[in-house]
Amino acid sequence: MYLVAFPLLLIPFALYNMVVFLLNMPFTETVFAIPLVSDRRLPVSVGDLVVAIGMLLLYVEVMKAARPGGKGIMDHVLSFVLLLAIAGELVLVPRASTVTLLLLAVLGFVDLLTGISLSLRARRRIVIEEPGRTP
Repeated sequence: MYLVAFPLLLIPFALYNMVVFLLNMPFTETVFAIPLVSDRRLPVSVGDLVVAIGMLLLYVEVMKAARPGGKGIMDHVLSFVLLLAIAGELVLVPRASTVTLLLLAVLGFVDLLTGISLSLRARRRIVIEEPGRTP
C-alpha cells in the first residue's frame, strides 16, 4: 500500500535527469552488449536502458491501476503532474530535448490514459452490477 499514490515513472525521469544534468553522458553511449548468435552483439545504450526501465515500471503502474479498488484520484493527479513535468522539460529545456525523453513522455501519457480508462470502466461496472438496477 505504500506505492499506491507514487507515480513509478518518476524513477526513469529522475534517472534521465541525472544522466543529462549531473553525469553529462550522451544517451548513445553503450552500457553493455547482449551476445547473439554468430558472434554478433546487440549494444544497449543509456537511452535504451532508461526507456526499458520505464516500460517495466509502466507494467507495474498498469497492475496498480487494475487492482480491485483501482487508482485513486491522487494517483491520477500525480501521473498528470508528472506528464506535465516531462512534457514541459521536453519542450522548454534544449539540453533535455532527446528521443529518450519523448518516449518517457509517451509512457507517461499511456500511464495516465490507462489509469483513467480502468477507473471509468470499474465505476461503470459497479453501477451496472448494483442490485435493483438494469443496464
